[in-house]
Amino acid sequence: MQPTFVLVHGAFANSFSFAPLQAELGLLGHRSVAVDLPGHGFGATYPRAYQAPQDLEGLATAPGSIKGVTLADNAAHLIGILERAKQNGPVILVSHSRGGITATAAANARPDLIDRIVYVSAWCPVDLDVSAYYAEPEMATVDAASLAKAMAGSPAELGLLRVNFRTADPDALAAFKSAFLADGTDEEFLAFLNTFQPDENLDAGSSADRAQAATWGRIPKTFVRLADDASLPLAIQDRLIREGNALTPENPYDVRTIEGSHLKWLIAPAPAARVLGELADLMTRSV
Repeated sequence: MQPTFVLVHGAFANSFSFAPLQAELGLLGHRSVAVDLPGHGFGATYPRAYQAPQDLEGLATAPGSIKGVTLADNAAHLIGILERAKQNGPVILVSHSRGGITATAAANARPDLIDRIVYVSAWCPVDLDVSAYYAEPEMATVDAASLAKAMAGSPAELGLLRVNFRTADPDALAAFKSAFLADGTDEEFLAFLNTFQPDENLDAGSSADRAQAATWGRIPKTFVRLADDASLPLAIQDRLIREGNALTPENPYDVRTIEGSHLKWLIAPAPAARVLGELADLMTRSV
């Protein structure tokens, strides 16, 4: 029986970013569903102050629907989708970037719903909380100061993270391109940037949400390394793989590598679709 791919987006993203990948998977004969976590997609807030001409003072104070959304809310929403997908056969859960935190939390809670979990340059915290990894040497090349140039408002006051992705600041735009799509054209970069939403929730999990050997550790797992990722550098990807393997040495990661930046695999999805298709075919043959 053909598995269903359940696709979980990263920070400030939504299901729209998976459209090219889903098209490629569909043309290869695979079934997929892209998830919008709470407060994302058509549930996102786009304040009028975000529209041109922008009102930066208003943008810094306008309320957002994602305020108060927690990792537990994200995991519960994803589990509901996994329950429905599982009714149709095996499930391969695929996450990208910050979406890995939600995928890990769901796997901790309901490993029975997931036949394989795939991290595409995604967070799977094991030894530390995600926020603590940012202080580690493997993240030293990430230019957080430049990325912060486009922050809008105070996270503590807003109750959420807000980034002005529609900024005209050339330094901020250059930092975004370097972090997310250095190997893309300016046109591809701006097109993708305009699919991002301004708000993201504050809850990146705690020690209780790290990968658990007894539950998460039972699921066959794959890590797809993005070789040119500047947002989650290869060094931190490899560290997450090592930590996961140390937690469950009897069930190590199946590791694959795709060339490209943090977002290139979504714009040019054929290599990623082939990797995912191979995993689906292996599962089908083993049933």
